Parts: sequence; C-alpha cells; structure tokens
Amino acid sequence: MPSVSLRHSVRAIILDEDDRILLCRFAIPKPAGTVVWAAPGGGIEQDESPLAALRRELREEVGLTVRTDPPHVWHQEVVAPGHAAGYDGVINDYFLVRTARFNPRGTLSDDELAAENISGLKWWHPQEVASYGGPDLFPPRDLAAPLTALITCGVPAGPVLLGL
Repeated sequence: MPSVSLRHSVRAIILDEDDRILLCRFAIPKPAGTVVWAAPGGGIEQDESPLAALRRELREEVGLTVRTDPPHVWHQEVVAPGHAAGYDGVINDYFLVRTARFNPRGTLSDDELAAENISGLKWWHPQEVASYGGPDLFPPRDLAAPLTALITCGVPAGPVLLGL
C-alpha cells in the first residue's frame, strides 16, 4: 500500500469580544474562480512546533501576536489528492484565540499574500457564516456548526474531530 503524504497545518479560530471570527479570503486558481474563507494559518515547517508555526503564521497573515498557548479545539484530516498542492491531503489542527477586535494586517506584503492566494481578511458573525448563500466556501464545510458549539459550550475537553 503506497504511503499517503499529508500536509500538516495549524489554524486559528480568532474570535473577538462579539464572537466574530476572522477569516482569510483565499482565491484558489484551480478550479478557476473558487473562493474559500478559511481560518488563518498554514503549514508547519521542518523542526517547528505546531504552536511556533501558529504564532508565525498569525504574525505574517493577520499581524496578531499570541503570547500564551491557545487551546487545541479541533482536528481535521482530509485525504483528497489535489486538496493541497504536492500532497495527498491535509491535517489541520485548530486553536482558539480570543482577542479584542483589531484591523488585521500581517507582516507579509500584498505580493507575498497574493502568492499564498490570500486576497482579503474579514470579520464574520457566526450567523453570517450560517446563512451565507453565495458561491464562496467555508472550510470545514459545516463551519457554522462547530463554531456555534465552540462559542456556546466553550473549549472542549479534547480536540473535536471535524469532517471535510
């Protein structure tokens, strides 16, 4: 049986004082016109811990400095060739970061963000995510459900396993 190569990534569920979530707008080139609103974060580099990667990604993408160890709230494994370039899928570990609302602007230049397919940042109320009827995607596909559970029930005892 051939081995499966999965990209290990970390993501932050950044919630402000009004329980709005900060999401990155990814304009994915294939298929053309695909727009995905996803939690900020990215791949863990070699010899980097998950929390070190999370801190680096949040500084780069949204300009947020995280000094404490945020709780690990969700875990997701997606095995789907083409889901992550050069990999057979992805493992996403999500951490909860509570913060006062801020104007996101990371250390990456607009060109560097564009190279990562990031074309915007936006605060979303959970109801906006739940009622969204447009063509854009929100990973996980049922983002509103685990997000609402996280807000209403608090940090789970262990990471909740997410679907696609």
